[in-house]
Amino acid sequence: SMEPPFQRGDILFLNNAVEDVGVGDVVVFKIKDRDIPIVHRILKVHTKPDETVELLTKGDNNRVDDRGLYAPGQLWLKREDILGKAVGTLRFVGMVTIALNDYPVLKYVLVGMMGLFVLTSKEG
Repeated sequence: SMEPPFQRGDILFLNNAVEDVGVGDVVVFKIKDRDIPIVHRILKVHTKPDETVELLTKGDNNRVDDRGLYAPGQLWLKREDILGKAVGTLRFVGMVTIALNDYPVLKYVLVGMMGLFVLTSKEG
């Protein structure tokens, strides 16, 4: 849902030392009771009178905001839900991991090839 800026298989570099995040920043967040983090862009920032910040996110290719993805009854993300702000990317490098997970036989082929390489290589 974040294409074209990010594709499946891209590796993101995150910075969680940044305290302030703003509209337009791409963040990785985790929803309570869900295993997989989500990468989406901040759509709105709401600062409450007590200075706590609430965030609303949306995928670039999605028509609506992410409230349907949040935990039941949750309308905003809190800062502690944010795992980090995307600061860089390596395009398609993660496709190797995806291929190995999607096609387990590739793992055995790769290990077999490495074993064969070790057995047939000569020292000296």
